[in-house]
Amino acid sequence: MNKKVKFSGLWTAILSVVSVAYIFPILLVLINSFKKKAYISRYPFAIPTDKMFVGLENYVNGLAKTGFFQAFGWTLFITVFSVAVILLCTSMCAWYINRVTNTLTKTMYMLCLFSMVVPFQMVMFTLSKIANILKLNTPWGLIIIYLGYGAGLAVFMFSGFVKSIPIEIEEAAMISGCTPIQTFFKVVLPVMKPTCVTVAILETMWIWNDYLLPYLVLDIKKYKTISIAIQYLKGGYGTIDMGAMMGVLVLSIIPIIAFYLACQKYIIEGVVAGAVKG
Repeated sequence: MNKKVKFSGLWTAILSVVSVAYIFPILLVLINSFKKKAYISRYPFAIPTDKMFVGLENYVNGLAKTGFFQAFGWTLFITVFSVAVILLCTSMCAWYINRVTNTLTKTMYMLCLFSMVVPFQMVMFTLSKIANILKLNTPWGLIIIYLGYGAGLAVFMFSGFVKSIPIEIEEAAMISGCTPIQTFFKVVLPVMKPTCVTVAILETMWIWNDYLLPYLVLDIKKYKTISIAIQYLKGGYGTIDMGAMMGVLVLSIIPIIAFYLACQKYIIEGVVAGAVKG
């Protein structure tokens, strides 16, 4: 028993250190967002004193210089609709792949897995060219592109969960007169809720924080996400308004942290359900 207690205490200590290591950068950004610009680089780890403290000035400057509210609106639009499209399309795709077994569905599943292996850097320049040719350099076009890149992981997780759903439930619904579409939306999709929430969290964190794909695809003269708008705080000769940047960074991470905290209890449940083997 003593050995188990010691091992448990050691494991708790290790996880506590890891947790602090993850939280520390966020706290550092928050602390520096209330300092004067001259002290951020000079004393990055110091708690703001009266001489360093600048109040909300960094936040006001950041909002004014970046056009934050417009960027926030486009980021929210792209994230919400991209995640919604990914959840709807990939959940239906995973259900179809697992319930209709043939060469086509097996090929579709393998292509989804293959998309998880291919690095984005291999296709990013070709993608940006094709996006411009097909007029996908808008927030609506970016949603389609996110569907393509987010489908691999989502289909993989949904497929694992669908294998754990007894097919007798679906057969009973069809005997009761439900069409396949009605069976999916009334029976299968509600059961998929844990995995839906898990996929939504993972995809939301990726899309909200993504910089490279919007920068390559969007017409940034018309549309800027938060991650792109922050880059406009860089001045000539490499100068950066660190105070304004820290303020905007805090504002940009608050929504995604709040969303994660509200949904975190579903993550483990969804991941474990998606790991079931058929």
